Amino acid sequence: MTPEPNFADLRPDTDASMHAYERDTERDDPPRRPPERPRARGQSSVADLAFEPHPEVRIGLIGAGGRQGGLVSSLAPVAGARVVAVADRLAEPATAVSDLLVRQGKPEPQTYDGDDAVDRLLARADIDLVLIATPWPSHAPLAIQAMRAGRHVGLEVPAALTIEECWALVDTSEQTRRHCVMLENCCYGRTELLALQLVRAGALGELLHAECSYNHDLRGMLVNDQPWRRQMHIEHDRNLYPTHGLGPVASYFGINRGDRFTRLVSMGSPSVGLQKWRDANVPEGDPRRDEAYRCADINTSLLQTAAGRSIVLQHQVIGPRPYDRRNQVVGTNGIFTDYPPRIFLEDDPVLGGIQGGQGASDSEEEEYRDIDAYLPAFEHPLWRQEGDKAMASGGHGGMDYLVLLRLVQAMRAGAVPDMDVYDAAAWSAPGPLSEESVANGNAPVEFPDFTRGDWKRNRPGIP
Repeated sequence: MTPEPNFADLRPDTDASMHAYERDTERDDPPRRPPERPRARGQSSVADLAFEPHPEVRIGLIGAGGRQGGLVSSLAPVAGARVVAVADRLAEPATAVSDLLVRQGKPEPQTYDGDDAVDRLLARADIDLVLIATPWPSHAPLAIQAMRAGRHVGLEVPAALTIEECWALVDTSEQTRRHCVMLENCCYGRTELLALQLVRAGALGELLHAECSYNHDLRGMLVNDQPWRRQMHIEHDRNLYPTHGLGPVASYFGINRGDRFTRLVSMGSPSVGLQKWRDANVPEGDPRRDEAYRCADINTSLLQTAAGRSIVLQHQVIGPRPYDRRNQVVGTNGIFTDYPPRIFLEDDPVLGGIQGGQGASDSEEEEYRDIDAYLPAFEHPLWRQEGDKAMASGGHGGMDYLVLLRLVQAMRAGAVPDMDVYDAAAWSAPGPLSEESVANGNAPVEFPDFTRGDWKRNRPGIP
């Protein structure tokens, strides 16, 4: 049995206090590093580490902005979870989240504000889990601080902005024996879990390829509402938000559970759309008119896995297009693709018959089919059992409720979480890796193996 760590021996991260929200986000990625780095003596994997059982999961919230309010609403119907404290640099949003909990009929939590708000929250002895929903540059530092204080972490996406931060999350989780679970809600979407069931049943055949994206017109929000997020477009040219599309694909391919990402090539379009929208909507003399945006309107990356599979990963938040995450997985027997969701199977176990195989003929049978016919056989058990509650919670079509439900359930049962720090690191890594590839003329970049070889072993993930 691994001894319980002495958290007092772990040096705190002095940069990870609440003021990190507003600190300068400029950072330099380290030089190119080998795919794997050795573990420190006495450090071991957390891949099979079960939570200690908790009859009730006592939660501290770090960050009290709009995203945290959404998580609080989705957490409300989850049994066995109680928010005991809220920390934010500013008093008003912390109080607003507290008031929201009271309106839901929950006990009023303690609120903390000021630059030492996080320190005071983490000093409490009655917190089992910390949920972090803050601007991206503070994610990894705050998660590291929380784990070093002895708390498990649920972390908003992306988990890290540099490869060094990815490794720091992995090493801190292994050293402290605290889990760091990135709250990638899209892994629990209804169609994503339907696709996962099709994959596991072998309905798509042998898997070959997937395509995923985050396509969401955010021009107005970037210019008007979230200066910290707009700053990322000034400082970086990369895929800024890879995990919503990539997380579900990682589940389909068993990434870190029999396969892994090995290399990435990335390229970007011109950067013109955000400038045009700003110039059309922001008055002359406004300081935003002087900003220069580096980030490509569209970043496209091609990833390869150890099993030889390929993945197209795309990011576009600049430009007029409907929201979608693509969510496509291709096998030797057919394809599932989303937005709208549809299926094409050559040997169809539900509707019967053989489609395809006609080459360039005009066969009318070669058409996608609606998913409704496949739901009785392939609807995921989570959606069968929890779908009504998930939809009633309202958070991103029920995904927020399910990601929080599964985390709380694992903690209460003393089980291994569905997602772990290795997933958080691997799914966040395309951000800095795509920037490295783009900066070097679209050169291939090797993926680190954050599991240090443990990816070869099949183990549970998303249920």
